[in-house]
Amino acid sequence: MSTYTQILYQLVFSTKNREKTLLEHNREKLFRFIWGLLKNKNCKLYQINGIEDHIHIAMHLHPTIPLSSLVKDIKVASSLWIKQNRIFPNFTAWQEGYGAFTYSIKQKEVLINYIKNQQEHHRVKPFREEFIELLTKHGIDFDERYLL
Repeated sequence: MSTYTQILYQLVFSTKNREKTLLEHNREKLFRFIWGLLKNKNCKLYQINGIEDHIHIAMHLHPTIPLSSLVKDIKVASSLWIKQNRIFPNFTAWQEGYGAFTYSIKQKEVLINYIKNQQEHHRVKPFREEFIELLTKHGIDFDERYLL
């Protein structure tokens, strides 16, 4: 018997202290690096994008991989890669936590378009406000003192 799943995740995480260190001219290199990590773990990347202080990933998680392990692997490997290759000179680390939200596969195109349009979206809305909206929309209780 095979295992069949269709769990569409949106992962969101920020740079440490929401520092604006992910410079636009090298972001595509970071996104390709993360895509390679996901591919090596048999996860399907649908879209990745972000701005100076955070990234969004729309993906399907392979059923053998725990979400927390995947996020840890992405953060650790990409942080080392960023520092070794001096991609973002002022980058120090990723934040400790993350947001993970599930979507129906029927919402895939809407989610992909939302992530594609991050630069435009954040011309009017800061990350903290966006993240609170995501938590609220998904019915997640939170304490504002511990927000990303």
